[in-house]
Amino acid sequence: MEPKITSFDHLEALAYRAQQMAFSVLTLSLTAALLLLHVFFSTLLGKPSPAVLSLLAFSSLAKLIEYSWLNKQTNGISRRTSNTETVISMVWLFSLAGVLAILTDRDDAPYFVLLAIPILQCAYHFGVFQTAMTIGAAIGMIFAWAKHFFSLHPPPRPTEFLESGMISLIYGLMGFLVWYLVNQIRSKESVLFQKMSELEQTRERLAREEKLAAVGQLASGIAHEIRNPVAMIASSLDTAAYPNLEAAEREEMFTIAGREAKRLERLTSDFLAYARPSMPQRTPCRIEDILQHVANATRLRAGEKSIEVEFEPTGEELLEIDPSQVEGALVNLGLNAVDATPRSGRIQFRTRPDDGKFLIDVENTGEAIRDSDIARIFEPFFTTKSNGTGLGLAIARGVARAHGGDLWISKNQDRAVVFTMSLEKGIRDSTQ
Repeated sequence: MEPKITSFDHLEALAYRAQQMAFSVLTLSLTAALLLLHVFFSTLLGKPSPAVLSLLAFSSLAKLIEYSWLNKQTNGISRRTSNTETVISMVWLFSLAGVLAILTDRDDAPYFVLLAIPILQCAYHFGVFQTAMTIGAAIGMIFAWAKHFFSLHPPPRPTEFLESGMISLIYGLMGFLVWYLVNQIRSKESVLFQKMSELEQTRERLAREEKLAAVGQLASGIAHEIRNPVAMIASSLDTAAYPNLEAAEREEMFTIAGREAKRLERLTSDFLAYARPSMPQRTPCRIEDILQHVANATRLRAGEKSIEVEFEPTGEELLEIDPSQVEGALVNLGLNAVDATPRSGRIQFRTRPDDGKFLIDVENTGEAIRDSDIARIFEPFFTTKSNGTGLGLAIARGVARAHGGDLWISKNQDRAVVFTMSLEKGIRDSTQ
């Protein structure tokens, strides 16, 4: 089993796999072309023997199997595996070229063209010394075959040795040129990977600094929000402690202190819900029942401003959600819509499926949200309401994301502001 690999190693493993697949296709194509050449030009090259056909067929089948195996290695292959396959392929192609030359017994055996592939493989995967050794082996085999053939079929023809020399020269130039180009690419690749590594480290450092900045911003918001109610409580209690204060005034001071204490308690509860959200306790729930309850709760507040609240059930779909969390988030959206809607306005709840998600729209007829506020509307402690904590929308978005969805402003126009919450679509339906 290959070891677990990092992201950069994964890219390298995929590159090794792609290289081996390319050489498999090249070898398969070349053996097939040689077979067709021998069959269609049998009058010049001689009719291929069963042994020749068997060897070419076996080589093609082996490369097909190799390609199929590589195609299944979706995570790539290691450098060691790639090098092992390369060595095996090189030895096989040298052996195949030599055996086919013997079987065909021709001075101009076309099968020595197979030696170009081992040279390319060695130049691509190994160093200059190994490439030079492979080129030397290929040249040695070509001249050894020429000497052997003419020892059996004299007299020797100088033109054949000249042709072997030209082929050897081409193989040498090709091998060293490929090695040089690949070496240049690897040098550039090494620099690129180093830069990518530095970039990744920089990204992680920026992420840590961003988290620290967020913590600082959150702490600043908490201090700002807590300071006012604490100051009011302290001032009210100090005033109530005056010995000459009338009973009615002292009672008023206690009332102010109690109201600010409740505000402080609500702020603390909202902060804990934001900073330490609980994991959703998922259970199959009929989302229409939850929305019906949310619409009724919204109507209670909306009635004070003669605001019409509309909701029409569209189905009996079940979602695997935490009903308490989702209901709380939707109630928050509904009450926010009431605060943003003028008298005699309208609020509408809608549902719709979309690409594996279940969408819930909360639309109100209030004024469009200012562009400067949209950028910060989901930030903790940001609020445009005098009595708000600025955590409601942040908590609601956290609930949506905990359920595999999100919360965003999908429409922002005068008389049409829409907040959309998406949830993971239920895996079953009550109609089934």
